[in-house]
Amino acid sequence: MKKRGSRRIPVTHGLKNIYAMDMHLPYKAACAGKFTVVSFGRLAAAIMVIRSALERAQTRTPQAVETMDAAIGTLQVVRARGDRTGVWEITEDERPSVLSGIEMAEQCIGTLSVALLEQTADILLQQVLNEPAA
Repeated sequence: MKKRGSRRIPVTHGLKNIYAMDMHLPYKAACAGKFTVVSFGRLAAAIMVIRSALERAQTRTPQAVETMDAAIGTLQVVRARGDRTGVWEITEDERPSVLSGIEMAEQCIGTLSVALLEQTADILLQQVLNEPAA
């Protein structure tokens, strides 16, 4: 009897579009001076899920994780500044790093499976829920 392996469900255009909207709309809002903590959260979460899923899948895309790590580092600076001042913005100097992370995430999401994205999102959510309050 033949052993059944798990089937990979590829990421569809619809799911790619959802992730793209969660990254591009907040980015455009930031460029237009209408960035909020909510839109920041959507952007950061989308990039982090894709980045973490790529690491779990041991991506072969050159510089994928490093590019998204740079964007995440920039977003950590944005978050610290937003928490401190209440002003949520991505400065002109910070935009290239964030945009490169968004573009890399879009380029790589098709190499992942729906199940891996879902599992990764669940793991990250549990990590956030278990973090001690600051």
